[in-house]
Amino acid sequence: MSGPRTVVHLLRHGEVHNPTGILYGRLPGFHLSENGRNQAEIVAKALADADITAVIASPLERAQETAAPVAALHGLEVRTDEALIEADNRFEGQTVSVGGGALRSPRHWPLLRDPFTPSWGEPYLQIAHRMLAAVHRARELAEGHEAVCVSHQLPIWTLRRFVTGQRLWHDPRRRQCALASLTSLVFTGTEITQVRYTEPAGASDPAQTGA
Repeated sequence: MSGPRTVVHLLRHGEVHNPTGILYGRLPGFHLSENGRNQAEIVAKALADADITAVIASPLERAQETAAPVAALHGLEVRTDEALIEADNRFEGQTVSVGGGALRSPRHWPLLRDPFTPSWGEPYLQIAHRMLAAVHRARELAEGHEAVCVSHQLPIWTLRRFVTGQRLWHDPRRRQCALASLTSLVFTGTEITQVRYTEPAGASDPAQTGA
């Protein structure tokens, strides 16, 4: 295996201001909280010495706002890639919890019939494929250097499971993808040779509403 070493860092956005606790998904108007802005600054400082030549983000506000401090520190503009967006979800805009919220309503139960695809949202395999395509575009942009792609918990975790050969359906409570965490894919040429995970801004509950 030969070729330049390139690192693509998948950065989950910081904490979002969400006082009503809904699953906001792709809804517009959800911005970082004060803590989330602090998390974005912490990650930017953690990446200050990295050889970053491209910063790309999901089009959603929380991802763009998380990307901004990283890009500014390296004198870069934030590029947008629609493929980094949050997963589509039929429960978007509602409160969702085990045994509570929208899940208590019998009219929603048919959406839960297939946890493997899943039946309530964008198929895991589709998420993995679009995320991998976005990562390869970032790798090409930053070939021989490093890129940061700001995305969301489920897309990042799904891609990580896909590239490490794990089944895509999973327990959301066991995702290793904290707020403002970095899942870093190390490439040699076009092949992924290492996957790393760090939490520059600290741990957070994987079950936190929204992503």
